[in-house]
Amino acid sequence: MELPEFTKQQLALRNGQDKPQIWVAYLGLIYDVGESRLWKNGKHYEHWAGQDLTDELADAPHSETVFEKFTAVGKLKS
Repeated sequence: MELPEFTKQQLALRNGQDKPQIWVAYLGLIYDVGESRLWKNGKHYEHWAGQDLTDELADAPHSETVFEKFTAVGKLKS
């Protein structure tokens, strides 16, 4: 199944505030993190949902394997 593409502006609305979805992007894929208690209200430590977190992962105490827990819902349009 081909994943739908979303722009950065469309992703930004999925921040748990403007729209109920809580999504983040990583390496071009968009993940639904809404089921995670760590993303309650669209905030995870100093990170906000609706953003591309690719460049921020280096500072995280976990690796990219954390994304394996979540479902990819789309691709970030470049």
